[in-house]
Amino acid sequence: MSRGDVLVLGAGMVGVCTAWHLRQQGFDVVLIDRGPPGAETSFGNAGLIQREAVEPYAFPRQWRKILAAALDQGVDIHYHLSALPALAPALWRYFRLSRPDRHALQSQAYSRLIACALDDHQPLIAQAGAEPLITRSGYRRVYRSQAAFDTAARDAQRLQHQYGLQVTVQDRAALALAEPALRQPLAGAVLWLDTWSVQDPGDLVQAYARLYTHSGGALRLGDACSLQAQGTGWRVRTDDGAWLQAQHAVVALGPWSHALTSRLGYRLPLFAKRGYHQHYAAGDRLQLPLLDAERGYVLAPMRRGMRLTTGAEFAQLHAPATPVQIGRALAAARELVDLREPLDDPPWLGARPCTADMLPVMGPAPRHAGLWFNFGHAHQGFTLGPTAGRLLAAMMGGESAGIDMTPYLPARFV
Repeated sequence: MSRGDVLVLGAGMVGVCTAWHLRQQGFDVVLIDRGPPGAETSFGNAGLIQREAVEPYAFPRQWRKILAAALDQGVDIHYHLSALPALAPALWRYFRLSRPDRHALQSQAYSRLIACALDDHQPLIAQAGAEPLITRSGYRRVYRSQAAFDTAARDAQRLQHQYGLQVTVQDRAALALAEPALRQPLAGAVLWLDTWSVQDPGDLVQAYARLYTHSGGALRLGDACSLQAQGTGWRVRTDDGAWLQAQHAVVALGPWSHALTSRLGYRLPLFAKRGYHQHYAAGDRLQLPLLDAERGYVLAPMRRGMRLTTGAEFAQLHAPATPVQIGRALAAARELVDLREPLDDPPWLGARPCTADMLPVMGPAPRHAGLWFNFGHAHQGFTLGPTAGRLLAAMMGGESAGIDMTPYLPARFV
């Protein structure tokens, strides 16, 4: 017997996994998006399921880094001056909550989610037949200067002991032997062994979506932002002009969640970090994904070629693309790896949905019965999708989530 019907808005990693877990709970589910599954933010990431990402990205506290960002001098951060007035309140709150004592508290809550990531992905990978997409050999953070490498090595030991992570510190010689594609010697690397890499992130989301539809779930094209209350439930308009109605609705729209929740009267401290990627032919292929930690970009070997992903661009969500960071990152990457012609043009543009307190928004909407939120997973939506879906489905089904959900509830902002 059905436990009720649900509209899940958004077919990225979080939305697809939420829909699948709700089906396992016995709900009738319709997954709705304007495009196919995994075609937006979940398509454009570095393809890492990051078990080591136990501490969320904090706002820089070092004034040298802040000044470099303000002067737009680096590879990792770019901004549109016209967007800053609208972003300023959330960014200021983000800055205040990133002070060391608050960041330590947020990391406790964040790490409890990350600890579940591999265990929650694995059954979906197996059931979806997606094993060929997965590599379980970790990824490297490489360091150009000895000072940065020494600091990173000490921090890696702290994280290893505090969170039980598997890590190997590789000095200059060990790194050169492990990654013969590198064109110049570097100070060293931290190899995070718990992290998995994915040959095509969009394909993995689509594999999970097929698993969901094979379980009896429906998938429809429609305008998620048309959501409106209807009697004791909710309705949304599909592309063919029809209205779908359900008792429950889940907002899992990633960076587009802000527009919909604002229209419903919620003032959540949300903002988007835009990012770009482009694929390149390469003379020699990297053995593992690589984060150039002092420049702020990732190179990941994928099916389409060597994927170069950028850091954060602070801009209005729908502002025209300004792929400044791709050019800067490409110049820095070519110092390390033989990257040749681009294999896709123009560069892909997407956005990461972020919250000022660095924690996702998961749980019942405070002022609307039958409305649920599952967004704000920032840099780790791809990693946390199965976990976020499982936890929200448990809450909707009246079951124990297994962890204290208080830090993630939408009510913390109301």
